[in-house]
Amino acid sequence: DHSVHVFLIAILCVYYVSNGSLMLGHYDLGWHLAAGDLIRERGAVPLHDPWSFTAGDKQWFNLSWLWDVIASVVFQHGGFDAILVLAIASGAIIAFYLASLCLSAGASAAAVGIAVLAVCLLYPSFGSAPNIYLAASPNAPTMLFAVVFFGECLKRTRCAWLPALMLLWVNLHGGFLLGFFVIGAFGGIALLKRDWTGVRIYAVATVACFLATLINPLGWHVYTGSAATLGHFVQVHITEWQSYYQNMTMPDAIPGMIYVIAFVALELRFFAKPCPIEARLLSWMFLFAGIYQFRYMSFFYLFSTVPMALHLDRVLPQRLNPAEVRKALLAAGLAGVAALPFVYLREKPDLGMMRMISEQDARYLQTQRPQARLLNHWNAGGLLIFYTRGAVPLFVDGRAATAYPDDLLRDYFSLIKWEIDEAAWDAVIAKYRIDTVLWVKAHEPLRRFLVD
Repeated sequence: DHSVHVFLIAILCVYYVSNGSLMLGHYDLGWHLAAGDLIRERGAVPLHDPWSFTAGDKQWFNLSWLWDVIASVVFQHGGFDAILVLAIASGAIIAFYLASLCLSAGASAAAVGIAVLAVCLLYPSFGSAPNIYLAASPNAPTMLFAVVFFGECLKRTRCAWLPALMLLWVNLHGGFLLGFFVIGAFGGIALLKRDWTGVRIYAVATVACFLATLINPLGWHVYTGSAATLGHFVQVHITEWQSYYQNMTMPDAIPGMIYVIAFVALELRFFAKPCPIEARLLSWMFLFAGIYQFRYMSFFYLFSTVPMALHLDRVLPQRLNPAEVRKALLAAGLAGVAALPFVYLREKPDLGMMRMISEQDARYLQTQRPQARLLNHWNAGGLLIFYTRGAVPLFVDGRAATAYPDDLLRDYFSLIKWEIDEAAWDAVIAKYRIDTVLWVKAHEPLRRFLVD
């Protein structure tokens, strides 16, 4: 039903463009672009960090090298506007794919429009910055491939595509491990049903996808790099790995809470009604996982779309005229298309790198403190890399355990408290011979301590 697709893509593109500055505000965008430039310049993926003075001989596991290269090329030719289009295109494809899955499952145009619109408004998590999952970062392809893997497994007949998709995914983002989880869920259900044809299909797909993951610059070490981000002590300090409760902000969290309550209520009400059991299983599993660690809540929204559309179909008024609904959706979509240029022009002046520090700030450090032993705030690291490309060697950045040794990370996280731990600061300053500190301006107790 093209009217549903036009409506969803147009309205969501308007919404995403209106949040363009947030989508470009990812703290790691700077180092991703710099890494892409470096890979293109060297013709190879570097195995050691060239931008800090603290990484030592630690291997750098760049799990997103292909996204970095693509973003570097796009940025070179189109600037921040083109990078934003890259992210929004991922969102548009996700919306199109989810709508197609819901329609194939038998949901009406009205139910599909409501369900997919709600999900695609919620899963990017714009209200929980910096934890934005449809952004100018490698998170976006992981969202996209998770949906595509889910859809292809649901259709089953096209599982032969999965290894080719995995070959891309493993080089775009460390979240490729999620693909095995999706296939495993479908394979597990097939096994419980004693559907031996399905078991064979998903088993072959799993093996082929595993072999595909080995085709990357790191070889089998890609799993070592991925393991460095899972279960690491640094997760305690990164908001996306913290619980849903810790990431709740009011009133921004209210729409998501309403959706979760509605999903649970409808699932209980229509538990016996036909619905793909794999979609239900993944929805519930990621709902609980998302409550435990906020980053998984976005996957709950995505996987819950098909059950939600089918449930909504059962509660919407039966007297709705399908032809009139399609006309209304098409009209709303065309209105969105007409509004899109005006929204873009309004947002364009704000499109750019995160403004935590400016290029002038970085140039000041580069000219006034060229030999500095700099202790920088974590969130400023990616920006320093982007602006100075190592001319101002930094202490740490968002690459965390994929680039820095554990001892360094423990030393850094001993400092990030509002109340100053003087012994910890003295120890780190002495250990790394720090003579310059770049921190958050609002941290007045730290400023006073350092000046004194």
